[in-house]
Amino acid sequence: MYNVNEKGYYGEFGGAYIPEMLYPNVEELRKNYVSILQEPSFQEEFHSLLKDYVGRPTPLYFAKRFSEKYNTKVYLKREDLCHTGAHKVNNTIGQILMAKRLGKSRIIAETGAGQHGVATATVCALMGLECIVYMGAIDIERQAPNVARMKMLGATVVPANSGSKTLKDATNEAIRDWINHPTNTHYIIGSVVGPHPYPDMVARFQSVISEEISTQLSEKENRTAPDYVVACVGGGSNAAGAYYHFLDHPAVGIIAVEAAGQGVNSGKSAATSALGNIGIIHGSKTLLMQTADGQITEPYSISAGLDYPGVGPMHAHLFTSGRGEFISVTDKDAMQAGISLSKLEGIIPAIETSHALAIFENRKFKPDDVVVVNLSGRGDKDLNTYIKHFNL
Repeated sequence: MYNVNEKGYYGEFGGAYIPEMLYPNVEELRKNYVSILQEPSFQEEFHSLLKDYVGRPTPLYFAKRFSEKYNTKVYLKREDLCHTGAHKVNNTIGQILMAKRLGKSRIIAETGAGQHGVATATVCALMGLECIVYMGAIDIERQAPNVARMKMLGATVVPANSGSKTLKDATNEAIRDWINHPTNTHYIIGSVVGPHPYPDMVARFQSVISEEISTQLSEKENRTAPDYVVACVGGGSNAAGAYYHFLDHPAVGIIAVEAAGQGVNSGKSAATSALGNIGIIHGSKTLLMQTADGQITEPYSISAGLDYPGVGPMHAHLFTSGRGEFISVTDKDAMQAGISLSKLEGIIPAIETSHALAIFENRKFKPDDVVVVNLSGRGDKDLNTYIKHFNL
């Protein structure tokens, strides 16, 4: 019910709204992705790399002191311990194997916080393929360590100087590149956004997260599903992966946490569920922050990975159907949650993840609830932002 249908829609959201010049690329992928995914040789190579290269399964860690503070059972799914420092690599491993089977020799990607760019550059180095990463000029400044990592891995980083010079604009530039290089190039989209089949394909690659949560909970709590799964949502790939195997289990509460920036109604926010209307962005029909005449509103968040003006179609459907509970968290509250987890558990989270952790201040849970938070990335890339914010 909450997964994609045969036409590429989640309820009324999704589809492939693309220029004619992109149709062959997207259609080639659509026709082949499921059959390639299901090939035993693909599955064997994918899972072998996840185990030996990425370091899966990632631990499901019971956060004892954090749980005591909020009087509930909080488990952290440690995606921050993946190679490259975030969940993004689950998807790039899958997509690079897909690209090779489709005979592509050149890889392009967009990135905001830089984690997806690093994960793409990593798998291109692993497989010996050319890599071009588009990144907003502002994000290049605020995520300098990740830019250096991409260059060390052999990628070419191209700044996007249009619009707000952030993730949306990097995506626009990547799509332009793809139109100009249709035959030899595969576009590794980093989130559950874009034209069908990308939202479904990325969700499938990330679904290893919820698959492991289920197995690990059976060992730790003698049950296969939590009471709640919590994840931050920008485009929403870490959330899609954490929710995937629980979508059709109504007993599992799904909580999506968006960036309220300086306040939902401050004009400096990225809370799509609160501010968005139906529109089309980057080839997909979804909820989108836009003006009355349909111009995309510039999003804002202290977190480079959450300042996207839309949300993936799966999440738009979870919101409008009521299946997901959506909460918006300000910069200030997210930063506080990040430093709180650091001091309570010795884990410095990415600022994206800190948004998810911040809900416990106001969203109360029962003492015996099992709440799994997808700890989607580590805070190394955000140290400068933490330093400035707290005068460390």
